[in-house]
Amino acid sequence: MTPRAFYRIAVIAVGALALAGCAQNPVSGDRDFVLMSEQQEIQMGAQANQAVLKEYAALDNPALQAYVNDVGQRLAKQSQRPDLTWHFTVVDSPDVNAFALPGGYVYITRGLLAYLNSEAELAGVVGHEIGHVAARHGVRQQSASTVAGLGAVLGSVLVPGMNNQASAPLLQTLAHAWTAGYGRDHELEADRLGAAYLAKAGYDPQAMVEVIGVLKNQELFSAAQAARDGQPARTTYHGIFDTHPGNDARLKQVVAEADKYRVADPREGRNDYLQKLVGLYFGDSPDQGVIRNNALLHEKLGLMVQFPPGWRVQNRPDRVVATSPQGDALVELEQGPKNDNPLETLKKGVKLDAGARYDSGQLAGFPAAFAAGAQQGKPVVVAAVVFNGTQYLIAGMTRDMAAYERERSALRAAINSFRAITPAEKLAARPHVLQLLAARPGLTMAALARQSPLGDEAEDQLRLLNDLYPDGEPRSGQRLKIVQ
Repeated sequence: MTPRAFYRIAVIAVGALALAGCAQNPVSGDRDFVLMSEQQEIQMGAQANQAVLKEYAALDNPALQAYVNDVGQRLAKQSQRPDLTWHFTVVDSPDVNAFALPGGYVYITRGLLAYLNSEAELAGVVGHEIGHVAARHGVRQQSASTVAGLGAVLGSVLVPGMNNQASAPLLQTLAHAWTAGYGRDHELEADRLGAAYLAKAGYDPQAMVEVIGVLKNQELFSAAQAARDGQPARTTYHGIFDTHPGNDARLKQVVAEADKYRVADPREGRNDYLQKLVGLYFGDSPDQGVIRNNALLHEKLGLMVQFPPGWRVQNRPDRVVATSPQGDALVELEQGPKNDNPLETLKKGVKLDAGARYDSGQLAGFPAAFAAGAQQGKPVVVAAVVFNGTQYLIAGMTRDMAAYERERSALRAAINSFRAITPAEKLAARPHVLQLLAARPGLTMAALARQSPLGDEAEDQLRLLNDLYPDGEPRSGQRLKIVQ
């Protein structure tokens, strides 16, 4: 889950912050310097939860939601804060992530669920996040950042002025922590706490080590993807390689501390867990549209946009953003207002520097308006098109004029590609879903990949899904996750 969306959420937390001085840490019993009382923490978490669920909808799968909540509640009862009202939610995002809000709100993406292989591994992720909340890591880090003076963040082309929202430091800090982690000491503390919760709830605490291995493999794969595509490597869940280096002796040590709580026959729950994943979307969901060959195919909205080849495309719940390999140009698509005055939308809604040019016309036969200029000195081209009763805004921006001259054609081609989806594209827009398969004798991952719709990355992806990365092969009879 990327920080950008959470920076937009951050403004909702402003009213919840007040100087509360020192408070006792629920885990250590020591006095912490924090800027928030527990009641304020709970209040802020409730408010921010509403904002999170506007950005990332809860997954529409009641059975899976109930299953994850049941696991979470059993673990939370073993924590140092059992009296909090805990909430566990699967969010409908393909990102590989889990995160927590202060006050007892824990989220896990369906993208991460796809790569886990047992209930014990699920418990490892959820227990780790409970540990962050129990030890008040988010609140403590926010307090330190506020004292140090956290800087403002850049906003979106199409949401002008958001880069001035520096007054909500808590969720800005958390947005960084959700990808980069809380720092090695806090991450290890969350591992130690989570391992104890697992053991007390009847799981093998070593599941914590196993799930770190799953996440490290995911980060290795992402790094290989980025290198192949000439893109900078992305930090994945909690900065696993920074916070948990290879052959992590300290991780093994803190997890081993939970052995004193270990039960004789710990629960793994592999088959139960895998069965819950059948039919789960893998990758983009129909509600967000799907990306195929850098094109957004959105059957529900009835539209198609082709983003530049070789650019990294991120399909977010509220927008789609494509970034150039050099990282100095982007194209962004989002929904605009439900009216038929696109020129007014551009003039009032997209704040461009003085001297910008505006014009009306058509795009793919639909009423449209166009603007060209700059936003805080950065070159911008943007269109608003009226399609099926709703405006859609497509913007291109570059870091400077040199990048604009290099990418001018790509930006304009992306904008001009907007059109209605074709029947053939509707077929291509069908989402990928997870299914289960029992491995027959002699089945190889290469053979399985040849039957997969995942293309060139199918073998690596299937290995990751089944904890066989980078070169493992299935055992006869093993239940495997496949993508159809």
